[in-house]
Amino acid sequence: MEIHDLITTKSVVAALRVTSKKQALQELAKRAAQITGIDERQIFDVLLEREKLGTTGVGQGIAIPHGKLAPLTRLYGLFARLDRPIDFEAIDEQPVDLIFLLLAPESAGADHLKALARVSRLLRDKATTTKLRGCDSADGLYALLTEARASNAA
Repeated sequence: MEIHDLITTKSVVAALRVTSKKQALQELAKRAAQITGIDERQIFDVLLEREKLGTTGVGQGIAIPHGKLAPLTRLYGLFARLDRPIDFEAIDEQPVDLIFLLLAPESAGADHLKALARVSRLLRDKATTTKLRGCDSADGLYALLTEARASNAA
C-alpha cells in the first residue's frame, strides 16, 4: 500500500480554514463524502467515535484521524494542510496543522493498519513535513506526499 493508492490530487487540500478540531473533522468528512460517495454525517460520526477512544493528534503538529465504514470497498485518504494550526488535543499538546484522514472498509483488517503505519512513517519524517508546511498548492502537496514515499522505498 503506497500513499498514491490512498490519495489523488482531488483529495489534497492546500489551505483548509478551520478553527477547531470538530470543525476540521466536519470539513474533512464533507470532502471525504464527495470522494467516497458515503454520507458526510456517517463519516463524521465514525471519526468522532474514534476520537472518543483517544486523540488521533499524534504530535509534532500532525493528526491522523481514521475510521472504518461498512459501505467502503477500498481505503481512501485525504490530506489537508491547515491555513492555521488548531488545538487537536494532540498527545504532545501542540497545535496541529497537517491532517491525513484515512478511511477503510470494515473488512480491511491488516490493510488498514499497514496504511496507518505508512502514513505515520511518512509524516514522522522531518524533511517531508517541513516541505509540506512550505507548500501552498494541492498539486505540490500531492507530489511531495507521493514522491517522498517512493524515494524512501528505493
